[in-house]
Amino acid sequence: MANDKIDQLRKLKEKAKLGGGEKRIQAQHEKGKLSARERLDILLDEGSFEEIDMLVRHRSHDFGLEKQRYLGDGVVTGHGTIEGRKVFVYSQDFTVFGGSLSEAHAEKICKIMDMAMKVGAPVIGLNDSGGARIQEGVVSLGGYADIFLKNTLASGVIPQISAVMGPCAGGAVYSPAITDFILMVKNSSHMFVTGPNVVKTVTHENVSFEDLGGALTHATKSGVAHFACENEIECLQNIRKLISYIPSNNLDDPPFIETDDDPNRMEQNLQSIIPDNPNKPYDIKDIITAILDNKEFFEVHELYAPNIVVGFGRLGGRPAGIVANQPAVLAGVLDIDSSIKGARFVRFCDAFNIPLVVFEDVPGFLPGTDQEWRGIIKHGAKLLYAFCEATVPKITVITRKAYGGAYDVMNSKHIRGDINYAWPSAEIAVMGPKGAVEVIFRKQIEQAEDKEKALEQKVSEFRQKFANPYIAAERGYVDDVIEPVETRPRLIRALNMLDTKVDRNPKKKHGNIPL
Repeated sequence: MANDKIDQLRKLKEKAKLGGGEKRIQAQHEKGKLSARERLDILLDEGSFEEIDMLVRHRSHDFGLEKQRYLGDGVVTGHGTIEGRKVFVYSQDFTVFGGSLSEAHAEKICKIMDMAMKVGAPVIGLNDSGGARIQEGVVSLGGYADIFLKNTLASGVIPQISAVMGPCAGGAVYSPAITDFILMVKNSSHMFVTGPNVVKTVTHENVSFEDLGGALTHATKSGVAHFACENEIECLQNIRKLISYIPSNNLDDPPFIETDDDPNRMEQNLQSIIPDNPNKPYDIKDIITAILDNKEFFEVHELYAPNIVVGFGRLGGRPAGIVANQPAVLAGVLDIDSSIKGARFVRFCDAFNIPLVVFEDVPGFLPGTDQEWRGIIKHGAKLLYAFCEATVPKITVITRKAYGGAYDVMNSKHIRGDINYAWPSAEIAVMGPKGAVEVIFRKQIEQAEDKEKALEQKVSEFRQKFANPYIAAERGYVDDVIEPVETRPRLIRALNMLDTKVDRNPKKKHGNIPL
């Protein structure tokens, strides 16, 4: 083949790698942002990236676009590996038309999503885009809809991860919203349906980009973002860490990693971690980290609804999804936000064969007009529905309180919990001792000479008789009451036993979760 043809190919590829050119790449760097290709270099194993559609150009002729036909058309697509495991990626290039989505740009994304579905590998999208390419009109809107449909059909089949590393506005936000996890970067990424200028025009509210749709806003207030990262490198490293816990698709098992952490390790400080005063808080994360392999817990949604804790860890090398009430925040009570957060995480784990380990210390659902009027019944039912529907191995450890309907919801035996343990400190009852006594012995206490003393006495009697795990154990609602120190070995043995578990839901198109 003539050398000039090879030279032409090499020049085209070198040009494609520059995107919108050196000056625009420099402008990205000045904003503290990496280029689309630099991001992929950090995300993927060195030398593993195989690019697809590098030479694609848009085919629009309106508004002078025919004079600006950049190779790649504002998005870098292909596949590579993370810790040797195959992943498909797209990385939007802000240096080309502000990363805006055109028909050709959308086709590139759809192509790699189709490939990912065929071979059963995760899709990771690095979003940095000004939105739909206005010059292309409805064609670009159609491109977004094509992507949304593929996101929806891929949901529960292959893991989908979205990193928002710049602007993401209007219709663009709905692709990340359908995916399983969203990561954002503090002070440089934004998500909103309508920007601050439109908000000001319509509602007369003055709000900054950061307050309206920044990483911390979505990580704390809306719950849209699962991770708010300090910088782009941390964001990309978190994606690599996340991938290490999850399978490539819904037919695979989660990745097992050999551990030198003794499966029979006893954690002595767990014996005294529960305070003697049942109303005194403690940090559930101290229990979670003590039990997991190498004491490593990868928390998800850390800043949102912190009264429930969710995340990934390993037990005896096996990945597990951890769901835990947090007594250090709102006494671990379930409310609207924590129910939604827990339900979404449980359903992800169930879709991808990740066993669930639940640590329970819950005094009930949060009372009040605000919660009732905003639909705590409907939203609390989401968490219940998610646990009921899940067919993966499900293990619960009741560390202290398990009161009322919240006892049922937190993966009780009655909703197909496989193995349910309780610590001796567990209190399994319809309500707390004081509330129960005030209902049962109301007349007696009212008639007593010393009402306060009578109440105290009845509370003490009730606590002794009912605020313990033994009635539940007598009924088989708890499989065993265990010492806290033996929690790690018991959980590992239970997960090993459940490794071949098969459970099925009735045949149906899909259920109607109370959305």
